[in-house]
Amino acid sequence: AIIGKVKMLFVNLLTFECVILNHRTEYLRKLRIFLKNYFMRTLFVLLVLPIVSNCFSQNEDVNDYRRKNEGFAHVTDKSIRSDLSCFTIGGIEESMGKGKLKEIPVKEYGADFISFDSNQIKVIIKAVPFFATKHKLAKEEDRTVKIDNRPYYGSYGKTPTTAIGKVTVIIGKDTVAIPESAWAALYNPSFIYHENGTVKTRDAVYLSPDKRTFYIYMLNKDDTGSYEVTWIMQDKQYLKRVVDWGFTQ
Repeated sequence: AIIGKVKMLFVNLLTFECVILNHRTEYLRKLRIFLKNYFMRTLFVLLVLPIVSNCFSQNEDVNDYRRKNEGFAHVTDKSIRSDLSCFTIGGIEESMGKGKLKEIPVKEYGADFISFDSNQIKVIIKAVPFFATKHKLAKEEDRTVKIDNRPYYGSYGKTPTTAIGKVTVIIGKDTVAIPESAWAALYNPSFIYHENGTVKTRDAVYLSPDKRTFYIYMLNKDDTGSYEVTWIMQDKQYLKRVVDWGFTQ
């Protein structure tokens, strides 16, 4: 009788193990199928989504003539590039470990102007109304794509309402000569913004540690991607401008 019970117990154990094994096998089979399907779906998304996105991007950018040739990526002077990375959005990838540059105090600002004054350096930026009838507008599908035969910055695709009209820089008693090309094609400048009932500005003038160079910076936000411009002054002369765009709204 005891031997029979032992045999029965052994048979039951084998049966139970077989059931568990079968369940585990079925579970593993279903798991493999799930993972395979999940992998295929993920692979499909990774392969197809960039193509679809690129198609949409091409459709959206088909009439965008703006170029990056004036951007941070094309700045070759290492010292200037290092300085720009401290405050520009275009150079943010190189800003790690960089400190802040000294700023010239803002003297006053309004809806159409801003001024900075450190006694030794004075900077004034003014906006003027934009009159479409005085300019040649190139349009494609009702979108303004060029003004006076060149691409422009500020509410791209729309007709601007204002433009940067003058940038004045005075160092000591000397007024620095700045060509109109320095602010050409820069529209709808933003001098102020409101935050929690307070009027603020994103614009600034930064001093380089080398004491030879300073930077006049503007961030002009709009609903088409925004742009930033930095005018570089060195050894009491205008050097160049750096323009980046399309990174924020």
